[in-house]
Amino acid sequence: MMARSKRFGLVGMSALLVAGAAAVGLSMGGAGEAPKKTYRIAVIAKSSSNPVFQAARTGAEDAGRELSQKLGIDVKVEWRTPVNEDAQLQAQYVEQFASQGYDGIAISASDANVLASSIDSAIDRGLAVVTFDSDIPNSKRFAYYGINDEEAGKTVMRELAKAMGGTAPKGGGKIAILSGNQNATNLNARIRGVKAELEALKDKGFTLKEVYYTKETASDAAAMVQQVQTANPDIAGWAMVGGWPLFTQNALDGVYDKAKIVSVDHLPEQLGYVKNGQVAALIGQDCYGWGYQSVVMLVDKLHNNKAPEKVINNFPLSVVTKANVGEYEGLWNKWLKRK
Repeated sequence: MMARSKRFGLVGMSALLVAGAAAVGLSMGGAGEAPKKTYRIAVIAKSSSNPVFQAARTGAEDAGRELSQKLGIDVKVEWRTPVNEDAQLQAQYVEQFASQGYDGIAISASDANVLASSIDSAIDRGLAVVTFDSDIPNSKRFAYYGINDEEAGKTVMRELAKAMGGTAPKGGGKIAILSGNQNATNLNARIRGVKAELEALKDKGFTLKEVYYTKETASDAAAMVQQVQTANPDIAGWAMVGGWPLFTQNALDGVYDKAKIVSVDHLPEQLGYVKNGQVAALIGQDCYGWGYQSVVMLVDKLHNNKAPEKVINNFPLSVVTKANVGEYEGLWNKWLKRK
């Protein structure tokens, strides 16, 4: 699945916008013509220190530039994100943007329960709001762009079962689930998916050991995985619904030779663990598209008063293995603007 197709995959949005511009006779600039219509859009991710959201920022800014040029308007994208996850600070940002007269907000929620009221308040004041990555389903947001998180959890467990093969007498074994923020809607849905697939595989000897919750930092997550594996040598597989340990080197020492590992996310630092064989597979997301498609949906709503046909807009998952890891290294170089 190539980046170009993803960028224009949401109901052929870019083509529709260009057609819409022609239909309403939008000005493409020129002497004596009216000033361009300006839309101010804020993007609020969970954590600015996480590369997945750096890719989302690149996508949002690229969409703003491309749509400005194609539609003869001025799309201004403002990025404001906590360094580390902080739902209360995200809520403050939402309130600030609403009071400053912004037109739209795209947000990935650290805690949907904390953010729902501030999102609804912003919408009541006239802002258009979309969510990406982590939804706020109990809010009035008009659209969400991201994976089907429960299906992502199922995919993690299916790939883990393949990798484990004959590591236990029945070809199964005890599975540990690694998760982070216990209030994160997306992570909890992935856990449900892992458990559902485990239930389907129980006759093959797969059982749940426990769900382990970690702080979402590389050092904390790596330390937890190593400590848990040492204390529980019967763990034969790790289903990671977030790839936090894989952001640091040597995270799986004392683990990868005793258990198989599959994780959500496929960031550059994580790809190395697939290349060296310590991780069997990574389940990739369209991190660039989080930003790009969110801005596309907001501009279409603001400029054409048009929302996507569906509120929930899911994109296909990518399974990264040794066979295709090089393709994803190239995508990340583009997303993070590396030479």
